[in-house]
Amino acid sequence: MRAVFVAIDRLAVALAVVAAALLVIAALVITWSVLWRASGHSTWWEIEFSVYMMVASLFLASPYTLKTQGHVGVDLLSHYLPQRLRFRLALVVAAIGLLVCLYLAWLGAELAWESYSKGETTGSTWAPKKWPLYAMLPLGLGLTALQYVVEIFRPVEGRVDE
Repeated sequence: MRAVFVAIDRLAVALAVVAAALLVIAALVITWSVLWRASGHSTWWEIEFSVYMMVASLFLASPYTLKTQGHVGVDLLSHYLPQRLRFRLALVVAAIGLLVCLYLAWLGAELAWESYSKGETTGSTWAPKKWPLYAMLPLGLGLTALQYVVEIFRPVEGRVDE
């Protein structure tokens, strides 16, 4: 089981690297766009492209954020609980997070499939397909759900850090 945990953790790290690269690309495109427009030219694709990159980076980085506990959390209650109850509360919170991720991944998959089936595009001049954007929701949250499974069982196996 430990090898599976390590593989999932490494996948989360790899996706975080991809997400960082997507953010860099979005920033470079936006910077280029500002300079290009300042020189009197017009563009028609860069804002939507950057939005696609930023949305993808958000969902792809989600498992890594969970792995490293980089999310915002309120731990006032757990701080004052005994260790045994703190552990149980963490398991309950992780189970709820897992269920929410699975539910949203399912809804996102339905949305992406519907968009793909209808051939939906955006209303812009560029008019890219919408389904790749929508597909980031089930992909990212499905992988986050997988990371939640690792986090739920990690205390039993022992901490797997890199």
